[in-house]
Amino acid sequence: MTAETTDSPGSRDSPGSRESPGSPGSPEASATPGPRALARRRRRASVARFWKEYRRHRAGMFGLAALLLFVLVALTAPLTVGSDVESVTNAPGQPLESPSGRFPLGTDQFGRNLLGLLIWGSRVSLLVGLLAAALSVTIGALIGITAGHFRGWYATVMMRITDWFLVMPTLVLAIVLATVLSRSLGTIVLAIGVTTWPTTARLVRAQTLAVESRPYIERAKALGGGHWHIMSRHVLPNVMPLVLAQTTLIISSSILAEATLAFLGLGDPAVVSWGGLLQDAREAGSVSSGDWWYLVPPGVGIALVALAFTLCGRAVEAVLNPRLGVSR
Repeated sequence: MTAETTDSPGSRDSPGSRESPGSPGSPEASATPGPRALARRRRRASVARFWKEYRRHRAGMFGLAALLLFVLVALTAPLTVGSDVESVTNAPGQPLESPSGRFPLGTDQFGRNLLGLLIWGSRVSLLVGLLAAALSVTIGALIGITAGHFRGWYATVMMRITDWFLVMPTLVLAIVLATVLSRSLGTIVLAIGVTTWPTTARLVRAQTLAVESRPYIERAKALGGGHWHIMSRHVLPNVMPLVLAQTTLIISSSILAEATLAFLGLGDPAVVSWGGLLQDAREAGSVSSGDWWYLVPPGVGIALVALAFTLCGRAVEAVLNPRLGVSR
């Protein structure tokens, strides 16, 4: 007679015989991405959506293509024209030669190739524009976020300082700083950066106030989030699209400001830039003598770069805020 064995209710599903769906080793748990993976996936999806919307703006794509061309020309300048293009003692031509097969854009007052100078000067103009815009946006974003977060007397003082900079002529302040300090590229960047930040500060502060009025900010504070946590984890990501759009717009104005200061003789005389070429052309009397090849190419280069950055900035604004109704 054989003994029948019966399984107890708990013997079939013993603790070690089957893994629960939520256990760390189960397939369901291993297939679920972690918080960092989800954050990276959301960022990639956001970038893909941004690029998809940006490509619909023909003007923005034209500006982006022009910018990529200018950047490529500037980066390859040491290979295409060489660093000796700005040498006065080894000038290959005669002073103020008209355009020819040897010199497509003619020569300057020292006999240097103007095409090579134009390509080499793009490096300085783009670099100063980018650095000055970065400094301006950094100052404006810092003041705007802190003034919108702390409020009270701090916000009052910061906004009164911002208003003072807003009513003062930007170019006059930049000329004063460039005159007082030493003549160098760092001075030009500093003069432009510390005089063009008020608009960014105003815009970022308004956006910060809008963000901090949302319910999730109150929940973050209730859970113990400090000032730095609120500003860096919640406010900054929400104002970054505005900062990005403002940066593209400020770069164009920074390039124009650099050209203006260099044209007024406040730039570094040892550095070739588009504004410096215009200053040299004015000193050489190209306006009265009709040497158009000395004046037109640097001016056209400044206008095209400023236009390209402006088109990109308007396209970015339209993508980030479709209610602006910017035409495509």
